[in-house]
Amino acid sequence: MMSSFGVMLLIFVVFWFLLIRPQQKRQKEHKKMIDALTIGNEVVTAGGIMGKIVEADENYLVLQIASVDDKPVTITFQRLAVQAVLPKGTVKF
Repeated sequence: MMSSFGVMLLIFVVFWFLLIRPQQKRQKEHKKMIDALTIGNEVVTAGGIMGKIVEADENYLVLQIASVDDKPVTITFQRLAVQAVLPKGTVKF
């Protein structure tokens, strides 16, 4: 009985270090990136839309995704939809 408990404990430890711990680390990094978003950042959303942040509040971002007749085309996204911050100059209008 003690050996089967030891095997189950070993399996849990392996799952912790191979699955749970890396996922928690990615979640913390994503939250830190989301909290650091400011106006002017160029981002890509989870849906693959690239744009520049033109307005921001605590829950939503307004992204400029294009320019038509020198007027900006904007859409509103939740902050959590941002997947990555792009280097400056990546998005061209």
